[in-house]
Amino acid sequence: MERSSLEALVRDNIRTLCPYSTARDEYQGPLGVFLDANESPYPTGYNRYPDPHQKALKEQLSVIKGLPAENIFLGNGSDEAIDLLFRVFCEPGRDNAVAISPSYGMYAVAAAINDVAVRSVPLGEDFSLPSRALLDACDARTKLLFLCSPNNPSGNAFPPAELEALVRNFPGIVVLDEAYADFSAKGSLRAKVLEYPNLVILQTLSKAYGLAGLRLGMAFADEYVIRLMSMVKYPYNINQATQELVSKVLAEPIGQKVAETVAQRARVAAALPAFRFVRRVYPSDANFLLVQVDDADALYAHLLADGIIVRNRSRVPLCAGCLRITIGLPSENDKLLQSLDRYEKGDIHR
Repeated sequence: MERSSLEALVRDNIRTLCPYSTARDEYQGPLGVFLDANESPYPTGYNRYPDPHQKALKEQLSVIKGLPAENIFLGNGSDEAIDLLFRVFCEPGRDNAVAISPSYGMYAVAAAINDVAVRSVPLGEDFSLPSRALLDACDARTKLLFLCSPNNPSGNAFPPAELEALVRNFPGIVVLDEAYADFSAKGSLRAKVLEYPNLVILQTLSKAYGLAGLRLGMAFADEYVIRLMSMVKYPYNINQATQELVSKVLAEPIGQKVAETVAQRARVAAALPAFRFVRRVYPSDANFLLVQVDDADALYAHLLADGIIVRNRSRVPLCAGCLRITIGLPSENDKLLQSLDRYEKGDIHR
């Protein structure tokens, strides 16, 4: 997609928006006397507003992710980036988006908040990517296509070649959510944002990096798209404490923890079919397993009463009878398997 075509997708009022700015955007010197923002002058460690552009953190992520800082957006979780993409590209009440189903529920929630219709296209029976049907669902008012790979709740990662073909052929913005990519052998299409201006990659620090409580999500995209998102976001969307804590965590490698999670995923997946009530364990590229059982409601209630919280997905399209089970610590996985063993033997919590 050419830059001119990309600009045509943007809402008129956003394209001409004059964003909020601060005096510190104009000041490039060393630490000065700050009398511009009506802050308290008494040091608490947090008496000054945080860097609204997160420059230092983006430079650190630039090295880790292999992309220029100009191609990185940081949000209050990936949910902020999802919401901003609707606000930047979709005219309320007129435009629409296309999304795979089943998938992450916030795409539809953010669309509804922004008064944007979502056209859901079901995955194949084996959770395969319905590329032709996704393109057929589009019309002249379709601005966004949401894909999640590895997908939630199915757990499978789609073939990179199929994803890239959709990016080439879709006439709008392709949003590829890679929240679970750290656990997948298929890797990431993150570097492709330098090749395709209409590709936005979402990633998070909530999963592999263990920072769900800090709520920091990332979007990687063409520099023009990043500028638009930065114009529309609230000025100080990432607080100072989060920026500091994330920087410390990023300095530590995550490879060992990811490898242990993947190994535990294989262990739990291998153990589950031994239970008579387990019908199917779906292949997973994520840090969870989708498991089809005889009576999902009864098993869910048993686990809950046993102090084990999983997600009942049995009412989600294509997931009849399914529970989604996150891979925990080895000791937590032991407790899960022990509880399942008691359930099979009739020692059922109610």
